[in-house]
Amino acid sequence: METVNSSASWDVIVIGGGAAGLSAALLLGRARRRTLVIDAGSPRNRFAAHMHGVLGNEGASPSGLLRRGREEVAGYGVETRDGAVAGVRDEGDVLVVAVDGAEERTRALVVASGIDDDLPAVAGLAERWGTSVLHCPYCHGWEVRDRRLAVLATSPASLHQAKMVRQWSDDVVLFSAGLGGLDPSDERLLRARGIEIVASPAVEVLGEGTTVSAIRTADGAEIPVDAVFTGGRPVPHDGFLDDLRLARADLPSGLGSFVQADATGRTSHPRIWAAGNVVNPMATVPMAIGAGAMAGAGVNGTLVEEDFRLVAGALSPAAR
Repeated sequence: METVNSSASWDVIVIGGGAAGLSAALLLGRARRRTLVIDAGSPRNRFAAHMHGVLGNEGASPSGLLRRGREEVAGYGVETRDGAVAGVRDEGDVLVVAVDGAEERTRALVVASGIDDDLPAVAGLAERWGTSVLHCPYCHGWEVRDRRLAVLATSPASLHQAKMVRQWSDDVVLFSAGLGGLDPSDERLLRARGIEIVASPAVEVLGEGTTVSAIRTADGAEIPVDAVFTGGRPVPHDGFLDDLRLARADLPSGLGSFVQADATGRTSHPRIWAAGNVVNPMATVPMAIGAGAMAGAGVNGTLVEEDFRLVAGALSPAAR
């Protein structure tokens, strides 16, 4: 297919080969856009063996979904490269992406680089992350339904998490020390639905292998539990965008600052879109897939309009 003249090698570079990034790339490939996916290989759900709530992929492995996704986008000419992006430079009608000592030039960018979860410093917690220490009841609640469930508070958002977890079990205990104090009205509300509250800080998660049997607190008590829900501090993989000074927004839960994007994924930069956990740490896999598709459509629509303007501008006055 004939392409509009440009100094860029790519119409679109997608940074991140997770659910959001590959979803954007699939749509862009089908739109006949020269697309490159650059993937650092660290999806947020890499610690989990199975995904849930993903229509058509219920119980599938996260790695299996991404493997199939790469195969699907390759069928439409999308190239995928393993690598870590170090920075992005704005040259007006082109963005220059620095990756592993080389540079790639693109007309537009989709940032879908995800986040890491900075977990509470509780012994035994990190090594069980994604197996018996969990963050999303929609993703994992069914598998631990009706069991003894703990919520380890890390921020005001943990109150909502405790209420949510109660939907999956009548036996819920909130370790509230991470809240820095529990408002009496909140405490009454939680206790009204049978949620136990433990004020002493959690110091260790106990159990054989990756299972959980109890949480030990600072006062020496051991509270029997079968699974733990908690929320780490989300750390977006977006440092490579720092020089561009994109608009950012603080999360309502006080968990940090994220690149600001509209419903189509468009950021404050006219050539950059963002999708998935890098802009919304609450997004599950199906939400990320949808956001990636929206971003891909947004990019293509913008480039379609630009293609017409570029061609019209290149015509001689007599041909216009």
